[in-house]
Amino acid sequence: MTADIPAPGLGTYRVTDHDDCVRSVRTALEEGYRHVDTAEAYGNEVAVGEGIAAADVDREDVFLATKVLHPKFTDDYSAESVTENARACLDRLGVDRVDLLYAVHWPADGYDPETTFDAVADLHDEGLFDRLGVCNMTPDQIDEAREASAVPIDALQVELHPLLPQRRLRTYCDSHDIDLVAYAPLGNGRVLDVPELAEIADAHGVSPARVSLAWAMDRGVVPIPKATSRDHIVDNVRARDLDLSAAELERIDGIDRRDRQYDPPYAPTWSG
Repeated sequence: MTADIPAPGLGTYRVTDHDDCVRSVRTALEEGYRHVDTAEAYGNEVAVGEGIAAADVDREDVFLATKVLHPKFTDDYSAESVTENARACLDRLGVDRVDLLYAVHWPADGYDPETTFDAVADLHDEGLFDRLGVCNMTPDQIDEAREASAVPIDALQVELHPLLPQRRLRTYCDSHDIDLVAYAPLGNGRVLDVPELAEIADAHGVSPARVSLAWAMDRGVVPIPKATSRDHIVDNVRARDLDLSAAELERIDGIDRRDRQYDPPYAPTWSG
């Protein structure tokens, strides 16, 4: 399956300095990105919104995604709090709708599918978001969410990179027409030291980061690397112009080292 969400996107996790965030979002959009990802938990939605507004790009051309704070960090988890938090996300972003709303950031303590998806169905009916997504779920949890949701779930965001290729989730998403979005697509820099990627990068005269992102996009995944410097922003977006051979793609698929970066105590029990 080929994702129809613009790739690569700009990730903004841990971009907490307001001015840096505004500048990086504006730079990314003006360098050709058309997808920006943020979250209530990141504390930077105001800056992201300002960056979008400052860029010389029409808002209608920007695919904007955010995530409602997960129950682990919400004192009053209820349908009302989900609704209020989602509205607050839009207010901070300075927009009247987002293209993609991740209704579940983590299926953490207190998470209840019916509570969450009954609330977001009403928001969808009001036109506050176009597409519905979830994050950090196993196939069983996605099945449960799909059963509870009147709005189709058509995006899943998880950690994914050559050291965590998520083959089972990729197969699941392909079979259910769900777009797969990859956070930490460079494994927090771990992939830059992988010999296979370095050798392929040398052969093309590009960075290992660009190779990793090109591999993800070839596999139908939407990577959202975080970047704040212009050089890294430009290098990442140019990954969409890198053509890897079938042999190179298979070599990356064959990397047998595994390195998961995000596995908090409230994470689900991963498999595959």
